[in-house]
Amino acid sequence: MTGTSGRTLTTAEIDHDIGAREREIDAIATTLVELDRHTGLQLVRRCPPTGRTAERWAPAHTALDGLWADFGRLRDLLDRVHAARARRRLESRDRAELTRLLRGQPVELVRVPIPLAQRALDGPAELVEFAGFGDLLARMRAGFPGIVEVLDAIEGAHLRAVSRIAPVRAEIATLTELPESHSCATDIAVLAARADTDPLALTKTELDDRLGEIASRINDLTARRAEIEAITRDRGDTIARLRARVDTLRATHERAGLARLAVERTILAGPIPRPADHSVALAAEITALAADSAAPAELLLDLRRRLTAAIAAATESEELALNLLDRRSELRGRLSAYRAKAARLGVGEDRDVLATDRIAAGLLTRRPCDLAACTRAVADYRQLIAQKSGRRP
Repeated sequence: MTGTSGRTLTTAEIDHDIGAREREIDAIATTLVELDRHTGLQLVRRCPPTGRTAERWAPAHTALDGLWADFGRLRDLLDRVHAARARRRLESRDRAELTRLLRGQPVELVRVPIPLAQRALDGPAELVEFAGFGDLLARMRAGFPGIVEVLDAIEGAHLRAVSRIAPVRAEIATLTELPESHSCATDIAVLAARADTDPLALTKTELDDRLGEIASRINDLTARRAEIEAITRDRGDTIARLRARVDTLRATHERAGLARLAVERTILAGPIPRPADHSVALAAEITALAADSAAPAELLLDLRRRLTAAIAAATESEELALNLLDRRSELRGRLSAYRAKAARLGVGEDRDVLATDRIAAGLLTRRPCDLAACTRAVADYRQLIAQKSGRRP
């Protein structure tokens, strides 16, 4: 562990340095919380990158982990400084220790074994790298722009692709009563998945070609629908639409089932509503009505209403499961932000605060994770910080 050269700092200089480091670390904490909410970072977390995007993201991901690790070292070092500065009046040895902590290199970063062939007879067996406040800050400042650059590139490429895909997808959605539209929906879903997982590899030329081909097929489908409407203006078109919505209901139930299964594996939660799948029965009703030309139109209207309600219930079940999966990540982000707040308010090392922190962090790492308990634990942590600091939650 290395020290520092030069004179020992005065008490006033020590307090000045401590204040400066506290302000720097608070500013870094704020920036890291904002970085954690970056749209590009949320995308790579939600959709693991592949291809070129994965290649660009891999070193940035490593750098991001290093950024957080160095931030932890800064916090630990500042805690050591606070502990050493606890006395009101500092003796010379206290000032020497604080000088070493503030201006020296007291943090051990890594130990690298030295191969025997490269050692001196009486030399060390390993190379030890040390750092101090200045070194850690310099490392973080040097690595931060590269991380943001990659995330901005991913976000921009994804936004450009999605803005082109969304209108085409919406147009396909208007053609669901035509079975031929399913292949278009599949192709656009594949393209959207590519935009999610590898946006940096989706060039403008490829996007133009793929969307152009799908748009051509959509135009053909639109023309065909106009012909069908001209032939069967009323009843036949209504029945075709109802059948397409049964397909939508079935697909929604399948997606909701997969989402609920993922929740059961990773989240400890109450039972998610499982609306009954009436798609088979509804399809049979449609068939019966199509065969009975004398059936009242009110029956078709009632069937459409029940089908719409069934789709809404299935969609709600799917969205509830997906929201539960996202909730865990949100709670982790909140806990990290509250830790920074606790440190900023000077209560981060309080025994009760640390104990509550450990409880919340432990609950968040469990699998399956009890979201209700985690939510209460994070809320308790936030309230305790407010109580200890004398501020409102």
